[in-house]
Amino acid sequence: MNKVFASAAQALEGIVHSGQLLAVGGFGLCGIPEALIAALRDSGAQDLTVISNNAGVDGFGLGLLLESRQIKRMISSYVGENKEFERQYLAGELELEFTPQGTLAEKLRAGGAGIPAFFTKTGVGTLVAEGKETREFDGEVYVMERALRPEVSLIKAWKADRSGNLVFNRTARNFNPAAAMAGKVTVAEVEEIVETGFFDPDAVHLPGIYVHRIVLNATPEKRIEKRTITEKGGI
Repeated sequence: MNKVFASAAQALEGIVHSGQLLAVGGFGLCGIPEALIAALRDSGAQDLTVISNNAGVDGFGLGLLLESRQIKRMISSYVGENKEFERQYLAGELELEFTPQGTLAEKLRAGGAGIPAFFTKTGVGTLVAEGKETREFDGEVYVMERALRPEVSLIKAWKADRSGNLVFNRTARNFNPAAAMAGKVTVAEVEEIVETGFFDPDAVHLPGIYVHRIVLNATPEKRIEKRTITEKGGI
């Protein structure tokens, strides 16, 4: 089966719409689906709820969707790199479900595994647990967290075959497999596409059963969030 689409816009055609719950892979700017995020912006979809570890930076990644005011609500664990996010949140223009990072990863993993909810000690006694069911196990209090099942997941991988089997590049794997498995429809942006059968089965990081559409972006920008340079004497 050939799951390759000619462009990011075509890969999103017919599956994205206003009011959706979406997941977007990546960690900071590492392993984010740059072309798919830009295509989502250009789709004009509004009132989106986006699950992502963070909200990009100003003018790039999910920051593009914040600038265009297409995101209504974020489900995130870190939002400190985006001034527009801060402005909208403090002004009451953007909703935030602040979620501990490990809990966010498990909520996606559980969604992909068909587990509707789970109990964790993380967040007990804090704002994170407000309004949620708690239960005691072996003398310890746990809070119940619901799994996440986004309608569409946008992810980034290094290589794909035409059947959707994926290979990730080192730390760029991060939240991408969990987001892919949780999504009802998953679109993968990749840097290289090979023929089906090219990969050794043991080398596949994510089976193609979880991937519905693929788009090639051979030359992503891959920005760095903060570049720090140390000047040494004599150089």
